[in-house]
Amino acid sequence: MALTATIYNFSTQLSDIDRGVYETFDVRMAKQPSETIEFMLTRFLAYCLEYTEGIELTEGVAAGDLPAVLVRDLTGRVTAWIEVGAPDAERLHRGSKLAGRAAVYTHRNIRQVLSELSARKVHGGEDIPIYAFEPRFIEEVAATLDRRVDVSVSVTERQLYLDVNDKHFETTIAEHRLA
Repeated sequence: MALTATIYNFSTQLSDIDRGVYETFDVRMAKQPSETIEFMLTRFLAYCLEYTEGIELTEGVAAGDLPAVLVRDLTGRVTAWIEVGAPDAERLHRGSKLAGRAAVYTHRNIRQVLSELSARKVHGGEDIPIYAFEPRFIEEVAATLDRRVDVSVSVTERQLYLDVNDKHFETTIAEHRLA
């Protein structure tokens, strides 16, 4: 019998002061059996930190050639390609060419992610921001997640404040670039 995805529901209040984005929305995410809770949480945070008109979550690790998060314009054209974790350089290269704008959000060892991506050709690699969350931060937040979660996400000066079911967490979002 095949394992099925576990559905998580995030009732979200977003206050991204850095970008002037203030929204309240619900996110329904499927955590695939082969996906860690940390990867799913990083996907959710990438969605929040990139939130804009036309944004959509894909199926995560089950999305095939698609990234974790996409942004499309009104015509359906992909305008942003957002990868999570330790993305494949070839897929990031293709996505950067297709969308014109790409970003990576990772909870993995940032040195290893940068090393692997820098060793390969990535279209516009020097212009792709790679945002890193402290692994301990992601682990602590992930340990508190229920399948139904009330979340408040606040960002100011690249400082992330997260309230999850009345528990408070904070971290700095470190930005890196490929060499």
